[in-house]
Amino acid sequence: MSRFPTRVALSAAVVLLAAAGCSSAATPSAPAAPTATTAHSAPSSKAPSPSGPTAAAARITIDNFAFSPAKLTVHPGETVTVVNHDSATHTVTASTGSAFDTGPINPGKSATFKAPATVGAFAYVCSIHASMHGTLTVG
Repeated sequence: MSRFPTRVALSAAVVLLAAAGCSSAATPSAPAAPTATTAHSAPSSKAPSPSGPTAAAARITIDNFAFSPAKLTVHPGETVTVVNHDSATHTVTASTGSAFDTGPINPGKSATFKAPATVGAFAYVCSIHASMHGTLTVG
């Protein structure tokens, strides 16, 4: 029996608790309820339906000076939650243009941003630590 639904439910609860504990100064806009997405870093024998109740929330975790997943696919306009488990402040900032930017996320805090409405791949970095990078694909 797969533990995937339990892991998804636990992950969703952690994201909601983390978002509830954040100050409004860490979020560039009013938080919205996260919606479904597909992360490419966690293969599963049973892929969740993007619109089903067991779908994972769009989330990027920062740990050990790295983004996880480094490649994330979301829907246009979807809310993405970024959780900083590191001991340093980080950002998730679009590499070119101003498609999205969380601003500084302090250790143990989280922030949200809206994915661009335009379909495509958007490279991003931590504007504080340039060696940290990832890709947000909107499709």
